[in-house]
Amino acid sequence: MVGGIGAGGPDRAGVRRWVIGMTGASGAVYGVELVRALLEREYEVHLVISDAGWRVLKDELGWNAARRGDALAAAFGNPPERGVLVHYPPNDIGAAIASGSFRCQGMAIVPCSMGTLAAIAAGAADNLLTRAAGVALKEGRPLIIVPRETPLSAIHLENMLKLARLGVRVIPAMPAFYTRPRELMDVVRFMVGKVMDQMGVDHELYPRWGEAHE
Repeated sequence: MVGGIGAGGPDRAGVRRWVIGMTGASGAVYGVELVRALLEREYEVHLVISDAGWRVLKDELGWNAARRGDALAAAFGNPPERGVLVHYPPNDIGAAIASGSFRCQGMAIVPCSMGTLAAIAAGAADNLLTRAAGVALKEGRPLIIVPRETPLSAIHLENMLKLARLGVRVIPAMPAFYTRPRELMDVVRFMVGKVMDQMGVDHELYPRWGEAHE
């Protein structure tokens, strides 16, 4: 657990708390930057990363997956400069976020692998991440997923359609280029900003269409 005390005010449910999941899909940087952006805005972040997600963090960002607590502290601070970060092992099915009585604003899975997406669509909760997603569904809380795969099979599309019909917000990792990105992080911030729009979190991570003409 990496802790810190944030000063953000409560929302209408009395909390400024999001559950964030990261899986083994490519695009780990999206999840990392989302956590960082929420902490900077003094949110309480409850983070669960699958074992495959840790492998991708190692392969794509060079994180030391063998020393997970140290890796999180290096990325976000220990404690974070702002906000609160609570980390759970993926096999901790008795964690707070596994219960519907745990109050939060919702959950975002960034990035979301096709395996995790399929498990959620089937109602299979074999680890803490998929259990927390199932809790969001049964409690009627916002659930946001950022799938990252290409090409997409009919199975992938059918699973996304099933979840979309249940109210899940599906935000594929498909960045736009009307913002005229100059570097890779501009593209990353665009996708993170699109997720935060769905979360109802104010940000200025990318220039919105039409702003230059207003």
